[in-house]
Amino acid sequence: MCGFVGFTNELKDATPVLQKMMDSIAHRGPDSEGKYIDDKIALGFRRLSIIDLSQGHQPLFNEDGSLVLTFNGEIYNYQTLREELIKCGHEFSTNTDSEVLLHGYEQWGKSLLKKLRGMFAFVIWNKNTNELFGARDFFGIKPMYYANMNGTFMFGSEIKSFLHHPHFEKVLNETALENYLTFQYSPCVETFFKGVYKLLPAHCFTYKGGKLETERYWEINFDADEKPELDEWVDMISDTFKNSVEAHKIADVEVGSFLSSGVDSSYVAAVANVDKTFTVGFGEDEKYNEIGYAKEFSKYIGKENISKVITPEEYWGNFAKIQYHMDEPLADPAAVALYFVCKLASERVKVVLSGEGADEIFGGYNIYKEPDDMAFYNAIPKPIRKGIGAIASKLPAKRGVNFLIRRSKDLEERFIGNAYIFSEEERKNILTIKTDAPKAMEITKPFYDKVKGKDNVTKMQYLDLHLWMTGDILLKADKMSMANSLELRVPFLDKEVMALAQRIPKRYRVTKENTKFAMRKAALRACPPLTANKKKLGFPVPIRVWLKEDEYFNKVKAAFESENAKKFFNSEKLVSLLCDHRDGKYDYSRKIWTVYTFLVWYDVYFG
Repeated sequence: MCGFVGFTNELKDATPVLQKMMDSIAHRGPDSEGKYIDDKIALGFRRLSIIDLSQGHQPLFNEDGSLVLTFNGEIYNYQTLREELIKCGHEFSTNTDSEVLLHGYEQWGKSLLKKLRGMFAFVIWNKNTNELFGARDFFGIKPMYYANMNGTFMFGSEIKSFLHHPHFEKVLNETALENYLTFQYSPCVETFFKGVYKLLPAHCFTYKGGKLETERYWEINFDADEKPELDEWVDMISDTFKNSVEAHKIADVEVGSFLSSGVDSSYVAAVANVDKTFTVGFGEDEKYNEIGYAKEFSKYIGKENISKVITPEEYWGNFAKIQYHMDEPLADPAAVALYFVCKLASERVKVVLSGEGADEIFGGYNIYKEPDDMAFYNAIPKPIRKGIGAIASKLPAKRGVNFLIRRSKDLEERFIGNAYIFSEEERKNILTIKTDAPKAMEITKPFYDKVKGKDNVTKMQYLDLHLWMTGDILLKADKMSMANSLELRVPFLDKEVMALAQRIPKRYRVTKENTKFAMRKAALRACPPLTANKKKLGFPVPIRVWLKEDEYFNKVKAAFESENAKKFFNSEKLVSLLCDHRDGKYDYSRKIWTVYTFLVWYDVYFG
């Protein structure tokens, strides 16, 4: 796990600029650094040593020095590919997985990508053709950003590195702000920095002569196979997941595992058989503290659990630093908790396994039960449901009212993912700026179009796999682990696991009784029933409680009344929202936290 930066070289002396860019991502790779500069390209690299500790330095070159590689990630099938490439006549100078990318690109070109199993973002510079080739992994586990400004093409693992290039223009993308207020993360290809883009998951690019071309090289394709019975699916899940975990454990350093009270991390920890598990929580309330469970489970599998209780002072005190590491604002309160569990783990290991991705690919979110749970209400003719919803929308927000509004809409109208913070009307009501931000449905439509005719659960999973998982779950996983120089691996998000999961019929993914139905059956073979059948909690954080306490109420109120807030928002409406939450009129904590997070992030990067 590492980080890289680079740019097409239009500078008289690129060395000091490249060094500053590399220094800004030193947390991604504290073990060593390397650079390559010629009159066409500048490449910088920071290394966190995991495989072949003595030889795996980058940038890395092929046999004749014509190709130069910088790479962030892990290739789990590199040993098999290495043997295949040696048979084809390639000579290896290291034992790293990185070198497989170089020789694989020589041998197969972009077809190499379909052979890989792993998480990755990399670029290869071809000195002979002056062409840059880059790619991002299947799910977007590893990030890659790019910008084309003032004649310079920049690229790298984190946006913050671009700020040190003299051709970079730092301008806030206000359209991203309006979209963010609805999704709680940046859902579009352009980031919060105008002119800076994400390379999308499962995409590659070529850049030559000032022209950038991107293309998708891999697709998720839900196509249910109705023939196997439940027990057969459970066998296949068990075998495939064990294989993935073993692949994800390949390292020349110690590997640990995160552990909450949920089935995903418990299943990973039980199958992985690592020596240490890591857990964090808040206070003593079991709603916000899973440490007791984690210690019991660790004892059950015979492993050591290392835990920490996060204080409110630590949570709030580190929030600005966390937004700096995030690059873009992310209003998921669990991101901060993840920062602390990564910090805890990094003091003892270099690599951890984690349970991200299981909910999206096996159907684990509680909201996926909604289509079946509410089937009775859908029997009411749609025009009547719409009329009821129109009346309900005039009433004060509360649980029953929200249900009537949601059920008056088709899935494509009401579901944009696991977070729906401000509606279009609400966000325009609090904003004082005008943007051309698209409506939420315009952002989700291309994904829904690809799963037309599928059942509603499959549609929800497909959307979450492409938006929520990449924009929230994997963003915070990468940025919070790398902020602590820790490699985080996600064995559920494996190409082979996905190939199996996309064939499982809906009736074995989500039932009226539970979510991740078949996967939980597989987990029962490694975990006790209480764990395998446990209802999903997420990563509970007591934000709603803290916002009613004077210290944090006043802290947020001051931010809402600041000059920065007044650049974008109607401060009086923000404060009114905060007061209504404190007075118990409604739980507005998610809305409040979304705005507050942006303001903290804005102060870090633009204040």
